[in-house]
Amino acid sequence: MHIEPLGESMLLLRFGMRIDPLLNAQVHAAIRALAAARLPGVHDLVPAYAALAIAFDPLAWLDCAGEEVDMRQPWQRLAARVEAILATMTLPTRAESPTIEIAVCYGGEYGEDLDAVAAHANLETGEIIARHTAPNYRVAMLGFAPGFAYLLGLDKALYVPRRAQPRVRVPAGSVAIGGAQTGIYPRELPGGWQLIGRTPMVLFDAVRANPALLAAGTQVRFVAIDPDQFAALTTAQARAR
Repeated sequence: MHIEPLGESMLLLRFGMRIDPLLNAQVHAAIRALAAARLPGVHDLVPAYAALAIAFDPLAWLDCAGEEVDMRQPWQRLAARVEAILATMTLPTRAESPTIEIAVCYGGEYGEDLDAVAAHANLETGEIIARHTAPNYRVAMLGFAPGFAYLLGLDKALYVPRRAQPRVRVPAGSVAIGGAQTGIYPRELPGGWQLIGRTPMVLFDAVRANPALLAAGTQVRFVAIDPDQFAALTTAQARAR
């Protein structure tokens, strides 16, 4: 692990330089260990694929008392504490977390790029759906927009480049593939990922106690549904709100 400052009030911990489920599991294990330590002045822990940002108040890490003043900068003092805490942490050897099922209607008006993805992969559309619904994905991090989850675990046969021309509007709930990643657009947004389906589930609602349905570190499993089930679930979601 490498630690470096990001300005005067943030540390960056790098666990690696690649997209990897195990590295991401280590990031979230570090979050749990540091949150339990309740370090003074630390007010946010922000995960990425293989890195963790620690936002802190540098004034909490100034040493102005005692006869022997610690001349290290605040970030260096905090970094030393972080290293000591993580040195005692047992690193996970596999990624484990709760699983949330996401219902998805694939193809047609719900996933207009499914045929293009199938052509790129040289597979039938049914095989694309089967491969997309087979894994348990891990939410590596949230980013791009509130509630947008970047998911790890996509079948390599489904890797497909982003669109050459991004769309100005992508419907809320769109399930898409971009390179080696898959994700869900939580609201109507611009985007350049390949759309293969859509979920009627509400991924982000600011009035909920937990606005984002998916949290970093949880697992996701996609379940294929038909248009009638999509309509029924959409109605149920609207009534629940």
